[in-house]
Amino acid sequence: MDRSHEESVSIEISGCSKEDARIVFDTLSTCFESDRGADEVPQQLHETRPMVWLGTFEVTDARACPPPARLSSSVEADAQGGYWAIERLRTTLDSMFTVRDLSSASGDQERELHVRLEGR
Repeated sequence: MDRSHEESVSIEISGCSKEDARIVFDTLSTCFESDRGADEVPQQLHETRPMVWLGTFEVTDARACPPPARLSSSVEADAQGGYWAIERLRTTLDSMFTVRDLSSASGDQERELHVRLEGR
């Protein structure tokens, strides 16, 4: 399939520690181009309030992905993007984590994916 334009997916990570959020972002950053700098570490800004971390990944060209570090608990991920981009992201996540579908929604041009990631 010819992709003449970039396909990006925005991802929200929640329901986990900042360490687990970092594992997921670091893993995806090795697979895809990202808007996150290598030194950009998820911060826990509040002791009790749930945190949400955001990242955008350019999924057109996938690179070889090393296996991720082990997650200490499950991580919730919400992804939004075009149909092809979400499919590419899902395939990549499936290759590295145990992925459980929580819900998904489809629009005209966009698809949303809500999953729980668990270490293998």
